[in-house]
Amino acid sequence: MMIAESVARLAATLLAIAQTRVELVATEVEEESLRYFSYLLMSMAAMFCAGVAILLGTMLIVVLYWESNRTGVLLALTVLFALSAAMIGLRVRSRYRGKPKLLTHTMTELTRDTEMLQPRT
Repeated sequence: MMIAESVARLAATLLAIAQTRVELVATEVEEESLRYFSYLLMSMAAMFCAGVAILLGTMLIVVLYWESNRTGVLLALTVLFALSAAMIGLRVRSRYRGKPKLLTHTMTELTRDTEMLQPRT
């Protein structure tokens, strides 16, 4: 009876460890998908700002020879949207480069589990 109880406890422990690791993997995958979604949104905002900057820049060239009052406003708006696009693009790039590797926490926990299961000398 003693061996059967030990095997049952061992199986329960191993199952609990596996469940914890699967939950950790799921959490990390969800965090990564949210991170990629934020990259997508910021990239779309940067592309919108770049498109507006191009449109306003084109309008500026047309208006340059029209009246001098509108030129300053269009120039300021063109610079504003161009700088916004550049700042958002640089932010996306830096956040992407600084992101943690996928499943880092899971791999750390599995390494720790492996070390704990090794015989001690």
